[in-house]
Amino acid sequence: MKFELWEAKRLVRLATPVFLAQVTLVLMSVVDTMMAGQVSPSDLAALSIATGVMNPLMFSLQSILLAITSLVAHSYGAKDQSSIKRFFQQGLYLAVALSSLGFVASYFTPGLFASIGTEPHIAQLAQDYIDYVKYGLVAFLVFSVYRNVTEGMGNTKVAFYIGVLGLCINVVANYIFIYGKLGMPALGGAGCGVATSIVIWTMAITQICYSLKSKTINGKWLLSDFMRPHKETLLQIFKLGLPISFATFFEVTLFACIPLFIADLGAVAVSGHQVAASVTMILFMLPLSLSMAIGIRIGNISGQNDVPKLVNSTFTSFMLAIVIAAFVALATYIVRDDISWLYTQEKEVALLASSIIVLACVYQLPDALQVAANGVLRGLRYTKPITGVTFFSYWIIGFTLGYVLAKTDLIVPAMGPTGFWVGIIVGLSVAAILLIYFVRRKLVEMQATSSA
Repeated sequence: MKFELWEAKRLVRLATPVFLAQVTLVLMSVVDTMMAGQVSPSDLAALSIATGVMNPLMFSLQSILLAITSLVAHSYGAKDQSSIKRFFQQGLYLAVALSSLGFVASYFTPGLFASIGTEPHIAQLAQDYIDYVKYGLVAFLVFSVYRNVTEGMGNTKVAFYIGVLGLCINVVANYIFIYGKLGMPALGGAGCGVATSIVIWTMAITQICYSLKSKTINGKWLLSDFMRPHKETLLQIFKLGLPISFATFFEVTLFACIPLFIADLGAVAVSGHQVAASVTMILFMLPLSLSMAIGIRIGNISGQNDVPKLVNSTFTSFMLAIVIAAFVALATYIVRDDISWLYTQEKEVALLASSIIVLACVYQLPDALQVAANGVLRGLRYTKPITGVTFFSYWIIGFTLGYVLAKTDLIVPAMGPTGFWVGIIVGLSVAAILLIYFVRRKLVEMQATSSA
C-alpha cells in the first residue's frame, strides 16, 4: 500500500470537473438563499423549511440512480458496452417510477408543517415552493441517469458546462419570480421554486441533446432497440443504490431537519442555521466531488480485476481527502465572518451563522474521510454496510446528541442550533471510523481471493 502521485493526479483530473459541476448546482441554492433573504426573514425561513423537506427527498431518489455510475464504470473498465446500454435504459424506467413516488410524497407536506408548529404564513410560503419544484422532479432524475452514465464512462466535464448554464438561468428566473418582473407575480421565496423547475428542465434537455450529438457517449445508440423493463437489472440497480440512498437521506436529513426542530426558536435561529448550512453545502462539494471521482476510478480498476492497483488507489484516495479537508477548513475559518455578511444584513443572524461555521471547519476531516470511504465502497459495488453505518452514526449518535445539547439542559444549558452542529461533528467522526473499517475488510478479502 503506497501513495501514487500519478493516481492522485488522475483522481484530481476526474474530480475537478465534478467539483465545478457540483458547485454550480449548490450555487443555485446559495442564490436562492441570498435572494430570498433579501426579501424578509420569513421568506428565508420558509425556504429553509421547504428545502429541509424537498432536498432529502430529491437527493435520496437521485442517490438510488447513483448506482448506475459504479455499474457503468465497472462495465467501461471491462469494455462491456452492452451492459452500459442496458443499465442506461433500465435507469430511465427507474427514474420515471421514482419521480412518481416523489410527486405523491409532496402532497403530505402541509400536514408535516402543521405537526411541527410552523407559523401559518411561513408554512404557506414553504408549501408554495414545494408545489412548484415537484414539477421538475422527473426531469431531475432523467438528467441524473444521463449524467451518471456519462461520468461512469469517464467524461466528467459535461455536467459542469450544463451547470453553468443552469446557474445563469437560475439567477434570472429568481429575479423575475421572486420580485415580480416582466409581468410575473411577486412570489417572494416561493418564486425560487418556479426558477428551480425551469432550471432543471433546461439542464435535462441540454444533457439529452449533448448525448445525442456526442460520439463518445453515443446517445442515439443508447436509445436504440429500447428494451422492456428488465426485472433483474432494475433490482440490481435498486439493491446497489438503496444503501447509497439511505446514506444520503440520513446525512441530508441530519442537516435539513434541523430547521424543523428549531422552528419554534424563531426566524433568527432558523435563518442563522440556514446561512451556515448553505455555506457548508458548498464546502462539502470538494470531498463529495473527490468521492464521486473515487467511485468512478475504483469502479474502472475493479472492472480490470487489478487488486494491487486497487489497494494503492484506495490509499491515495484517503491521503488526498485529508489534504483537501485541511485546505477547506483553514480557508473557511479565515473568511467565516465575511461569508456570513454576504447572506444577510441582520446582525444577529450573521453572528450566529459565523459561530456555526467555525464548527463546520472542525468536521471537515471526518467528513472528507467518510465520503472518500463511501466512494471506495460504491466503486467496489459493496454498498451494503453503508446503510447501517450512516443511520447509527448520523441519527443514533449525531442527532440524539445534537438534540440533547440544543434543546435540553441535561449536559449543558441548551445551546440552540449550535448544539446540533456539535452532534454532527461526533456523528461524522463515528461514520468515518466505521466506513474505513469496512473498506479495509473488503480489500483484505479481495487480496486473499486473488492470491488463492
